[in-house]
Amino acid sequence: MTRVTILGSINVDTILQIPRLPKPGETLAMSGKQVAGGGKGANQAIAAARANAQTAFIGKVGADANGKMMLDALQAAGIDITQITTSNYADTGEAFILLDDNGQNSILVDGGTNQEIKIGDIDTAQATIAAADFLIAEFETPLTTTLAAFRYAKSVGVTTILNPAPAKTELDPELLTLTDLIVPNETESETLTGIKVTDETSMNAAATALLQQGVSAVIITVGAKGAYYQTKTEHGFVKAFKVDTIDTTAAGDTFIGALSSQLNKDLSNLDTAVRFANKASSLTVQKLGAQPSIPHLSEILADGDIQKA
Repeated sequence: MTRVTILGSINVDTILQIPRLPKPGETLAMSGKQVAGGGKGANQAIAAARANAQTAFIGKVGADANGKMMLDALQAAGIDITQITTSNYADTGEAFILLDDNGQNSILVDGGTNQEIKIGDIDTAQATIAAADFLIAEFETPLTTTLAAFRYAKSVGVTTILNPAPAKTELDPELLTLTDLIVPNETESETLTGIKVTDETSMNAAATALLQQGVSAVIITVGAKGAYYQTKTEHGFVKAFKVDTIDTTAAGDTFIGALSSQLNKDLSNLDTAVRFANKASSLTVQKLGAQPSIPHLSEILADGDIQKA
């Protein structure tokens, strides 16, 4: 069983269903409202755990009802929550998701306790990191903390996976040299490289630029089209599964969590792991909400389209 540790965000999502984004000054009636667990880190952890990875989490919640709700949800998913601490100074993170009739979303985030994760939390969690095959992080928590976590992970032979989302223009170059696998979407890739991703040629150029910045391997996800992967010795494009999309929330997070559950520690099976992750993502977008839509291993394998990597 693959062992995955996530350093990341924990949010409670409020999903507001609307026909389209309102124009400035316009009032629109909602067609629905739901509350569900979210946060990029928590989504990725649940995706990994439901795909049968042994999963642990490093994070922070508030001493509030949302914090209790999320701790209960993560524990129910079989995730080790020993390294999730409770803050008395900030509320649990929240996201407000505007979901239109086409299944596309716009998201507003209040980071809350996610911004309170400190280097000291990494020091406390060293045993949890060292016990993992993979350490995953994204950009909804402080970058200084992620840098410290990746430094330690590399020192003990743990493979690092970075999801550079939400996109940031200012990035410590050392972080990329400590990253074994980076997984941006096309927008995040362009932010990091300045290369607009439009086709496989531009994907190759962007991935090459990231390799030159020090990462060992790259996967660029391009939504309903699929995902492009590249290392120093191989590259390829894995097409997405064609489905009717209801809600794209957590599709990228599901991809990363599911991917990590299938990857070899040396990243030698990227092609088959990406195909598995594409399948998991295709199931997520067919349901409403972030964590409620993330599939279990049995669902991913149910129709025989794929096998475990």
